Amino acid sequence: HLKNAHVKNKGQFETVIPTEDSVITEITMTLRDWGSMWKQHYMRNEGDLFHRLWHVMNEILELRQQVLVGHLTHDRLSDIKQHITARLDWGNEQLGLDLVPRRDFGMVDPDEISITELYRLVGSHTFTLTLTREAPPQASMHHLFLQMKSMMSSNLGEELEVFYSVYDSREMRPISERFFVRLNKQGLPKSPEKTERQCTLFVDLGSSDLRKDVYVVAHIFRIGRMVAGEKKSVSNTQYKRPYGCAVISVADLLTADFKDDHLLKIYSCNAESEWYQIHDSIIRKVSSRYSHIGSNTGLNVSLQLLHGDMEQIRKDYMRLFTRNVSITKRLGFSDIIIPGEIRNDLYVTLERGEFEKGGKSVARNVEVTVYLLGGDGQLLKGLVCCGSGEPGVDEHRSFVLYHSNSPRWAEQIKLPIPLEMFHGTHLRFELRHCSTKEKGEKKLFGFSFVPLMQDDGRPLPDGTHELIVHKCEETADLQDPARYLKLPFSKASLQPGNNQTIKNSKESFWIQSSLCSTKLTQNGDMLDLLKWRVHPERIIDCLSKLKDIDGTEIVKFLHDTLDTLFGILDESPQRYGLKVFDCLVHVINLLQDSKFQLFKPVMDNYIENHFAGALSYRDLIRVLKWYVDRIIDAEHQEQIQQVLKASEYLFKYIVQSRRLYAAATGGQNEEEFRCSVHELFKSIHLFLSHESKGISPITHTQAVFLRSFPTVCCELLKIFSMREVANLARDTLSSLPALTHTDCPLQAVKLQCMAKTVESPLYVNPESRCVLLPVVLRLLHTHLQEQRELVLCANILTSMLTLNTPVTVSLKVFEVNLVMESLSGVLLRTVLEVTNRPQPATTSLRLQYQDVTGEFVACLLTLLQQLKDKEYQQLLSRFPTKEELTSFLLQLFTVFRILIRPDMFPKDWTVMRLVANNVIITTILYLSDTLRNNFLNEKFDFKHLWSHMTGAYKSHIWFCLPGDYKLNLIPTLIGPFMEVTLVPQLDLRNVLIPIFHDMMDCEQRRSGNFKQVEAKLIDKLDGLMSEGKGDETYRELFNNIIPLFGPYPSLLKKIERETWRESGVSHIATVTRLMERLLDYRLSRNTHTSLNKEEMYIRYIHKLYELHLKAQNYTEASYTLLLYDELLEWTERPLREFLTYPMQSEWQRKECLHLTIIHNFDRGKCWENCIILCRELANQYEAYYDYRNLSKMRMMEASFYDKIMNQQRLEPEFFRVGFYGKKFPFFLRNKEFVCRGNDYERLEAFQQRMLSEFPHAIAMQHANLPDQTIHQADAQYLQIYAVSPVPENQDVLQRDGVPNNIKSFYKVNHIWRFRYDRPFHKGTKDKENEFKSLWVERTTLTLAQSLPGISRWFEVEKRELVEMSPLENASEVIENKTLQLRTLIAQCQMRQMLNINPLTMCLNGVIDAAVNGGLARYQEAFFAKDYIANHPEDGEKITRLRELMFEQAHILEFGLAVHEKFVPQDMKPLHKKLVDQFHVMRSSLGIQPQEFPAYVRVSPLHFANGSPRTCRTPVPNAISPEGGRIVARRRFVSS
Repeated sequence: HLKNAHVKNKGQFETVIPTEDSVITEITMTLRDWGSMWKQHYMRNEGDLFHRLWHVMNEILELRQQVLVGHLTHDRLSDIKQHITARLDWGNEQLGLDLVPRRDFGMVDPDEISITELYRLVGSHTFTLTLTREAPPQASMHHLFLQMKSMMSSNLGEELEVFYSVYDSREMRPISERFFVRLNKQGLPKSPEKTERQCTLFVDLGSSDLRKDVYVVAHIFRIGRMVAGEKKSVSNTQYKRPYGCAVISVADLLTADFKDDHLLKIYSCNAESEWYQIHDSIIRKVSSRYSHIGSNTGLNVSLQLLHGDMEQIRKDYMRLFTRNVSITKRLGFSDIIIPGEIRNDLYVTLERGEFEKGGKSVARNVEVTVYLLGGDGQLLKGLVCCGSGEPGVDEHRSFVLYHSNSPRWAEQIKLPIPLEMFHGTHLRFELRHCSTKEKGEKKLFGFSFVPLMQDDGRPLPDGTHELIVHKCEETADLQDPARYLKLPFSKASLQPGNNQTIKNSKESFWIQSSLCSTKLTQNGDMLDLLKWRVHPERIIDCLSKLKDIDGTEIVKFLHDTLDTLFGILDESPQRYGLKVFDCLVHVINLLQDSKFQLFKPVMDNYIENHFAGALSYRDLIRVLKWYVDRIIDAEHQEQIQQVLKASEYLFKYIVQSRRLYAAATGGQNEEEFRCSVHELFKSIHLFLSHESKGISPITHTQAVFLRSFPTVCCELLKIFSMREVANLARDTLSSLPALTHTDCPLQAVKLQCMAKTVESPLYVNPESRCVLLPVVLRLLHTHLQEQRELVLCANILTSMLTLNTPVTVSLKVFEVNLVMESLSGVLLRTVLEVTNRPQPATTSLRLQYQDVTGEFVACLLTLLQQLKDKEYQQLLSRFPTKEELTSFLLQLFTVFRILIRPDMFPKDWTVMRLVANNVIITTILYLSDTLRNNFLNEKFDFKHLWSHMTGAYKSHIWFCLPGDYKLNLIPTLIGPFMEVTLVPQLDLRNVLIPIFHDMMDCEQRRSGNFKQVEAKLIDKLDGLMSEGKGDETYRELFNNIIPLFGPYPSLLKKIERETWRESGVSHIATVTRLMERLLDYRLSRNTHTSLNKEEMYIRYIHKLYELHLKAQNYTEASYTLLLYDELLEWTERPLREFLTYPMQSEWQRKECLHLTIIHNFDRGKCWENCIILCRELANQYEAYYDYRNLSKMRMMEASFYDKIMNQQRLEPEFFRVGFYGKKFPFFLRNKEFVCRGNDYERLEAFQQRMLSEFPHAIAMQHANLPDQTIHQADAQYLQIYAVSPVPENQDVLQRDGVPNNIKSFYKVNHIWRFRYDRPFHKGTKDKENEFKSLWVERTTLTLAQSLPGISRWFEVEKRELVEMSPLENASEVIENKTLQLRTLIAQCQMRQMLNINPLTMCLNGVIDAAVNGGLARYQEAFFAKDYIANHPEDGEKITRLRELMFEQAHILEFGLAVHEKFVPQDMKPLHKKLVDQFHVMRSSLGIQPQEFPAYVRVSPLHFANGSPRTCRTPVPNAISPEGGRIVARRRFVSS
């Protein structure tokens, strides 16, 4: 398939661009990108996004097909393109792709538009997306869709009529017409095929109508007999009778975004006389007036709120309009009146009546029949509408209230009478009594009527009318309307003293009328004004009353009103000029109201096509100048402000009037007109130049004029040249006073005026732009200098640099120079200021902040982009001194550093980043000569300037420098160079290798080595790795011997040709090894001492120490700092200042370290280690006779003993962790570690913590060693289980009488070995006695260093696996339980136990198990003759088991004796049971009773090697309890 295309830049770098719609091209490119990524989501099992993308891609393809077919209207095509681009943007955002800038749905080329315009395109798109997600725009118009489905009831039997309306319970009035639905006897719509009779749209609801007290009300009437359930023989006549009412609040529909079905409860009225207000009673819950008809009765309706104007609704909800839907209008006009809308609807409500019995014994059953008759007395057919769902009828019959002489109906009908029929039309209301007798007669007893047009030509006024009831019993008497039209129709029309005979004036009939018409007016003042020629003497009065006329009436007759005003002005300008001017101002300002703002195009059309006042401009200018001349001296400014507010349209009339006059006279009086305009502007300049103290009314008047001034200039362009109008604008803006106080509102208005001026044709035209530019720049400079109104300043500056014209226009060279000369300094300072401010918390303010920052940056980049070499030289030559030039360059380079920060633009704004980088690089190239020519001398401190330049841009300048200057820059340049090499792009790293080589070569030539380069490089690596930067590829950069990209070989290859090859290779090897250690340190938080670099070693000791303190690992922090302490001796050797340590002697620093370590050991509750260090310090104080500190130290040591005995210490748990799989870092891969858990941390919590650190790891559920398949898997596997510590110092733990508080320390400290037991059965399992085959697989893990130490975890150095036979396992179990018993008995004896329960439970567990299975099972398994005969090699072990059982029995007997002394009274029965069970156990063992010696207390043991940092092999410098002097293992020379 070949596509039409055109070629851009033919040749080697040509671009082929399809001529198809740009949206189609973008769809093709985007879906190709999405395709591969979409499949990857499937492979990663990300089902949710996979399926959503699939639906969106299909939707885009369907829309693409519609665009390609081409059978779409322009509006529909725009809607589809907008939909496509929204879907494309959504998908790009979900997939993390770049934002695509578009204009008119087409992608834009960043090279073909200005940077400011590019920023506005991407910025407005992001801002719109964010606001749409957070808060969709609120529609001003709302509509309610209603569908009547059915009425549910068990006993209908009659047809029904249902009337729906929207009702305002606060105002107690309906706000919509009625929607009428007829239901059959089954409760279903009578005409299901006609959807307009069951569906409607209540239109034009305002936002104020969506309240809780606005309801949808349904009134239900039955069509049948007078009394429900009466016999059929009584009457066959059908009556319309009240049945029930239902309501639902509109507020309940606000939360539903889709069509929702509702079942509305129906309530009946307890008294028919209250029927007219049953809906109010239900809403206000006056339950005494209504009753629920039944639980099975309800109205089934579907309701949905729709938002937006009708045109938008028809587009968004096309499915609703595919079938006919009736439109139910609002009563009266909507909140926004649409020009061209034609309505002439008269709404009549049958309110109530007062009738006499008429000789009846009971009250009447009154039915009202309404007829509409024309001027000729003929019936107007089809113009009586009961509701919007049914067509108009010839007559309307009201419902009947049973036996009521004072019926209240409140029944509304609509009369859509054409305008030409309105005159002479009247309404007739025939009143009939409905008999309930057998015949069911409807007997006429009277009638009322009302004309729709009054004698003065006005329609029937809105409101309630009390009509006279004329007696009439024969319908024939009403055949000729002329006979009764001469009679009075209402009580109000009866003149006082009128002697006309009214048969019965006591009876009355009330109606309420309301006219909604765009053609008729009920306002007499409006009629008088429009008919001013009939009564010329009342012109002044009519003009005065115009301001009191409702605005709706004025806009209805806007064309006629304007013709009237200018007709009066032409009649007598001197007499009526001021009055007409004020009325014109009132009409113009009326259109500023949101309700009438859509009428502005109507007035524009009138001015352009219908206005005929060719002489009006003279009077308008004269009166306008009269007002302006009186501004300063006027006490009240309100009227003047109204005049100036209307100045835009006043000038439109002036300009159009002058054009009409010039066309009619051939341009006569041109000079006179120009002089009058200039005189007017002189008056304007005079009042604008008035400077008020503080905020005065004149200040507000000035602000009012400035808001409309840009549009005034646009109007003047129709008759004046560009330069003339530009001069007027310049003089006007220059006349404004220079304001000093910041709270004056005129400042913002002045900037807003300037912004509109810059966006007007005046600024686009080069001839006028050169006139306006200095004024605009002067104002901007002032505000930017004072950092005021930055948002407006940014908008103005952006508009200045973004010229929106069909042909791309850019500022001329001299204009760019003018802008840079005026704003370059303040613009740089402003960018620095706004980027350093903290971002606001709220989303809207944060978006505004980002937008302002980005606009200023875009403006700066646009200006720099338009500068060439000559312009740069002119810009820099304006700085008279090097200090000023340096300051400017420092600011410029600082801004560049900010612009390349990752957070400068959102992550998907790649196009903005590329454009910014391009401008920055170009600017640096232009400035390189200036830097070299001006700053390469010995007196100038160019290091400060270079420190503000980014590393990537220094490479161009580096090789331009002489060798002597390079040496001064090496310390400053190393850091940025290293930062740039951290970018994981091989090309970028290879470009900088020659610079690094050149640095080494320069220093080698000067000093014979490159120690400075090495020291700075090591320090920078240290800092970068501490911040978590760097990767595996980065380490390979220094040691890669393969030729790299670019013209340069690798660094090692380049060094091989140098005379200093050996030292260079050594340096690179050192840096590479350091890199490895730093990466290891960052990942494992460990320290590595293989580098023979004392200073680096100590630095990392302190870094690790700080990490431990931050994590509250106080014990590990102490062990870490002890590494540095061991490097020092107790000598007086002076040490220099280092890290946070001051200059001091070696003895003082070691003392300081000792105290710090003691403090941290104390916080970690390792008080035994504190005691050793206290003793060492005490010995030093004693040797120096420092008895004061010696006393403090002994007291501190004593406090630690107290803490050991009195405070509780938690025993941490230990966990073995295996890291398997190739996805782990190399230092973890296929290795196992033992970790010391946190306080209170159990296996499940530790496992969860590890899985959160490695979220992609898979937890192995067994403890077996994994095979090679797991080791080589391209995944991460974690194997975690708890292990038991194996203490080295068993002597302390086994010694009787040692308190448990002391033993607990040795159980979990200085641990090298850990054990894990896995029980299993070997051979056939004996179901009767499983101990016979129960073996134990014991794994012993030996660590490289003991825990706790300088880390919370260490690697396993050696693994030993042994299998314990059932006999050995039994011996160990008994031995461990005996040790536990001895400990508890000793604690009880020494009264260390507050509660005897632990001893009780232990005794019970051992004795009960021995009797019921424990020792008895062991005897059965291992003391049987068969076992002894079959296992002669286990003779010693069997003897050992028997001895342990005897020992346990002795301990138990002694424990029971101790237990008897302390057991509470309530536990005596349990103790007796234990004694009885023990005798049974002892008998089974064959042991005789005997006395047991008391336990011998032994003194606690000391440390085996005397140091808290224990090593398995004692070393000569370990800390000893006796406090001997220490010989350091290595001399400390670096500090």
